[in-house]
Amino acid sequence: MALRNFDPDALFEKWSDKEFSPIHSGKPLARCIGEAFDIPPTDQYVYRAQGETTLHITERAISGKRARGMHNWYHDDSGAPIEPQHPSQEEVAAYTSLFDPSLNLPKALNGFKSQSKPNTIRKQVAEHLSSRFHNTTNGLLPAKKDRKHVNPYLSLWTYSSHELEWAGPIPSTSHTKISHHILPIFYHHFGCIVPSYAALHVLAKLAQPAKPSKEAVRPILDVGSGNGYWTYMLRRFPLPAPEMKTLDVRPIDSGLSEYRVSWIKDTIKMDGKEYLRRNENGKGTVLLLVYPQATGDFTGPILRLFEGDTVVVAGTQNENGFTAFQDQGVDQWVEKNLKAFELTLRMPLPSFAGKDEALFVFQRKKA
Repeated sequence: MALRNFDPDALFEKWSDKEFSPIHSGKPLARCIGEAFDIPPTDQYVYRAQGETTLHITERAISGKRARGMHNWYHDDSGAPIEPQHPSQEEVAAYTSLFDPSLNLPKALNGFKSQSKPNTIRKQVAEHLSSRFHNTTNGLLPAKKDRKHVNPYLSLWTYSSHELEWAGPIPSTSHTKISHHILPIFYHHFGCIVPSYAALHVLAKLAQPAKPSKEAVRPILDVGSGNGYWTYMLRRFPLPAPEMKTLDVRPIDSGLSEYRVSWIKDTIKMDGKEYLRRNENGKGTVLLLVYPQATGDFTGPILRLFEGDTVVVAGTQNENGFTAFQDQGVDQWVEKNLKAFELTLRMPLPSFAGKDEALFVFQRKKA
């Protein structure tokens, strides 16, 4: 059952990494989650997502550290451990810093790669992320600038990367079979994938009309919005007004999945395809798919129906079949099946241990 009295705005008002991040507070994750979300220490809620756990069971798993191979993220394609098997904490910090809201991602990726040493996990991560990065857009990504951006999910994801000795994905991550008890906690409280500042900036820019003085902002259709964290973060995004118009984000979800936390109260409970059919197949909007399911023939029909000019997908960028399509990446599918669209941006998102996540932008080709 969802937390009935959860107030997202109140959490953001009181949030500080010093108080609620295990890195800075020294408190265990279960206590940080409990204090942030007003959950009592006696809590027995069962978090279900590819498995079952509770806050207390998760703490025991965290305390076990590397026991039973719980930190064996780095292996070859056959699953055999590579050397070195675990990154240093400095390598972890270098990876998580890529998503610092003050940085320009392309330049950060270049520095991440140029400063990596041979025969290290960081070297493999840097080469992989750089090889997957693709950008033909102009002005979508934020420039380097000192800025603060409250994002509890990013803060706790950063902690999890240090705790689980995770310094980012490598090509063989597509063959990773393990996960960790922390992930269901994150899924229920925040959603399946972390929205970075750069990702939110990209979406905000894509929603802006070509003629701001004459046209309204393009609505963002968050189809499969889950517990609404991405919608909430987009609505809170600090737009550099008056250059950018206030965002119009519309969360749409069938409501079939259970989440302990709901960040919004205005989710349109409807199948995504039905919503598109009732609303001109999305003409004049931006379609956002966050961690679209790979089963049940969900993603393909949605993409085929959409008649707008911009599609954004947040999901896996390898071929592990975890999101969108079981047998291929979403970029491969679009190239084969949506000839009117082209990939204009593919950039890394904060990836939970054992995952390889990215933000994809597909735009309709100009005639």
